[in-house]
Amino acid sequence: MALQRIISLAILIVLPFIGRGQSFEERVTSVSNVGLTVNNLGSVGNAFKGDFNLKGAPSAEYPVNSGVEHAFQGGLWVGAQINGGVTAVTTGYLDAPSGYSTGAAGFEFTAEVGEGITELSNILNSANFSPFAISQQDFLADFTDKNITVPGTNNIQIVDHDNPLGIDVHMEAYNWNFSFADFFVALDFTIVNGGQNVLDSVYIGYLVNGVVRNVNLTPPGGSIFYSQGGNGYLDSSFMSYDFDASGDVGFTDSYLGEKFLGSEDKEGYHHPSLDSTFKINYQAWFFRNTGSLLYAYPDTEQKRYNKMSQGLNHNPCWDDKSSQECKDYNGGSEPNRSIWEELRLAGNRSNLISVGAFRDFAPGDTIQFAMAVVFAPMVKDENSDPTTNLDLPEERAQLIQNSDWAQTAYCGEDLNCNGILDPGEDIDGDGEITRWILPTPPNIPFTRVEPRDNAIDIYWSDNAESSVDPISGEEDFEGYRIYQTILGFDVQERLDITSNLTLLASYDIPDNKIFYDNGFAPIRLEQPATFEGDSIEYFYRYTLDNIQNGWQNGIAVTAFDRGDEESGIASLESSALSNLARAFPGKAPNENMDEEGPFVYPNPYYGGASWEGSSSFAEDKKITFANLPSNCVIRIFSSAGDLIDEIIHNQSYTGGDIRWYNTYSDTENTVFSGGEHSWDLLSRNQQIIARGMYLFSVEDLDSGKTFKGSFTVIK
Repeated sequence: MALQRIISLAILIVLPFIGRGQSFEERVTSVSNVGLTVNNLGSVGNAFKGDFNLKGAPSAEYPVNSGVEHAFQGGLWVGAQINGGVTAVTTGYLDAPSGYSTGAAGFEFTAEVGEGITELSNILNSANFSPFAISQQDFLADFTDKNITVPGTNNIQIVDHDNPLGIDVHMEAYNWNFSFADFFVALDFTIVNGGQNVLDSVYIGYLVNGVVRNVNLTPPGGSIFYSQGGNGYLDSSFMSYDFDASGDVGFTDSYLGEKFLGSEDKEGYHHPSLDSTFKINYQAWFFRNTGSLLYAYPDTEQKRYNKMSQGLNHNPCWDDKSSQECKDYNGGSEPNRSIWEELRLAGNRSNLISVGAFRDFAPGDTIQFAMAVVFAPMVKDENSDPTTNLDLPEERAQLIQNSDWAQTAYCGEDLNCNGILDPGEDIDGDGEITRWILPTPPNIPFTRVEPRDNAIDIYWSDNAESSVDPISGEEDFEGYRIYQTILGFDVQERLDITSNLTLLASYDIPDNKIFYDNGFAPIRLEQPATFEGDSIEYFYRYTLDNIQNGWQNGIAVTAFDRGDEESGIASLESSALSNLARAFPGKAPNENMDEEGPFVYPNPYYGGASWEGSSSFAEDKKITFANLPSNCVIRIFSSAGDLIDEIIHNQSYTGGDIRWYNTYSDTENTVFSGGEHSWDLLSRNQQIIARGMYLFSVEDLDSGKTFKGSFTVIK
């Protein structure tokens, strides 16, 4: 199935790359609650630098816009014995202190010039829509280990890449925006022996250097930043994981998991749960440290292969330091801690999971290897110590549940995930297992948010009502839910917007004895609303009144279905993040400054406003000019008449000209009332202004009229 998909996509893959002239490209997942950098060489993370295609992009952020990062970088590993002789390992990432660098040791995969990333989406109105798309955001890439120099460069040699395996790799990364699946990114690799040699005793794995820190509190850099992580492995879930053991505890209550999902080759489906001879091995080592016995960095290909083919999880000291086997293993003495206990202490470690062995990987043969990068909150209750992450079983509960959804997606039609198409599993009737299927909620409602003076109007279309579930084949739409964030959510220390959404209202189909049966009459418009420049017709409206001007409100409308009791599937709801708008109520554009002039709030400004939170950065301050004309120039002067700053305003303003909105909002989805504009209290030379009285003028660019006023800064 995967090879057929690759062939079908050939024209889609090649055409966008013509003439691009590059062999390295990064993209960031952007439809879910995960901001994960993925590159076209099969790696994830950007080493906290994002300095290739995407300046300042997150590396592995969850939740989005929280500043909580989870990984430095990671990459694919393939190890084998070539023709039964030379042992070789090709690595996509290997403990590089500065992350990816062209030709650097450990980065042994390359892409041909012009081979970047193709992005597809199964969202109908997406610019990347394709009937071949698996998820709401697919990243596709092709790369190889055959080259010993980097294509497109002046013969830059790849350091220590002496034994290429001769493999070609097709990667597909999947990212869903469903509320029950917006916390993982699936990675599906099709590995082809494109060389002339038989590869035997093949192991395939993925290495991740997890670093769970809150970069809003502690900027990346220095050994102390990287040495606070805890690690673990759950054999029941076939998943390694990372957490913050002692860094920014209390502001990093989440996990990163690396989960093996399944693999196939010419011998069939492989998974450790089905075949005792097919092993999953877990390894962890201290970053670039060769001095430790068990946790030593593998600095040769043979050591790397040994890591892939042997697992700490199979070591006698894994969880029983008092056993005789463990004492014998440690020269007759009992170690201070079991391996399990040791890994949970703070340190800078890399996690490697690998599976195998695959036998007789001959030229032209294919192996598929699937895994997921999984994120989850650490489950804590009112009795938990907020200053300590103990990594208790109950704290890992959500991580396991989230990883189960990744497994469900991979298994697809193979409901019991045994690699056999059992009776009743062939949903699409093609006689083959179709993987990467999830039950789907209704389509995301097309939504438009219109802030105004002390109010917000929320409009949405009825497109979700004709949604067809791919498993049942039925239109199972049931209703809508409207959400709003709590006041001041944006300046709290934790920016997980989903946990700050509160349900305002829920409406569903009447008289079917499902949910509230309250119907849509209170929100259904007699005639659909339309807006200039917008082709969508909006059939529903919900209004929020008595909303404070100037404050950010996250607004979302979701659609939910009735569920399928027979299949054991609960009601599913579209993601609130998928159409989340950041609305700022305020004054509409001022059509007559003579009747009511522009003004500033808060005035006076007391060295800080409530909406600024606890930020200590001068760039994160703001006041707001209100009652502005649609198009105008705002000029700010000192009391002596010196020009401090000049601001151009129009009613399509989204806040991108000052840091506050880039830190605490999302300017791509920010909506203002049209007559307001914020200022960061910095001069045009980015100097902090002094306390005192300031003058301002507003020049209406349409009428030519000017208004003058003043405001006061008290510090």
